[in-house]
Amino acid sequence: MLTVERLSVWYGATEVLRDVSFAVPAGEIVALMGGNGAGKSTTLNALSGLLKPRAGSIIFDNDAIAGRHPHDIVVRGLVQVPQGRYCWPTMTVRDNLELGAITRNDRAGIASDLEETLTIFPALRERLGSRAGALSGGQQQMVAIARALMGRPKLLLMDEPSHGLSPKIVEEMIEAIRILHARGLTILLVEQNVGVAAALAGTAHVLRNGEIVMSAPGSELLDNPQLLKSYLGR
Repeated sequence: MLTVERLSVWYGATEVLRDVSFAVPAGEIVALMGGNGAGKSTTLNALSGLLKPRAGSIIFDNDAIAGRHPHDIVVRGLVQVPQGRYCWPTMTVRDNLELGAITRNDRAGIASDLEETLTIFPALRERLGSRAGALSGGQQQMVAIARALMGRPKLLLMDEPSHGLSPKIVEEMIEAIRILHARGLTILLVEQNVGVAAALAGTAHVLRNGEIVMSAPGSELLDNPQLLKSYLGR
């Protein structure tokens, strides 16, 4: 589904990603892990078209997308849930969700997808008329994910979905992601929470200083002291 080869991204004179290569097979959950400043969000932003790579290739669904406009990438089915949720706080939850379908014009399909999304996040159903800014942090994260789903993604990029959430809400988020995966959605998950990555990812790649330094099955993350100590600082 997604193949990244020797991706390099610079901020001015600073190389932030250096020859990063990995793949996300269709139907899988793959995790990118690492500490702050490792290059995780930069990778997602390059995939989404928000940053233009200096070098390397990004092949999504047999199409070269490196450097393309974000709108074109979303239309092709690659959609990002940004770090920090970024809901439109003065808009209602319903308006936030419907905005996720801005690239579509199939009204019946949009209505059907909205209903299906609310079955995954039932807490949002009774808040559809509420301003998104009045929701809890966990509910805003649900809105951010649900909004991305309204774009009918083939591949969902999720940037730190557990960040700042209580353990109970994190468990609910893990269950929601498992439901999406069971329905066939392919997911690239950026996480610092080792437990979340271990619970969800089939494969995890660890970034350090803009390079992938280790790859391992997600199920082995919690039993890998070298990874926890040397690369994640835990």
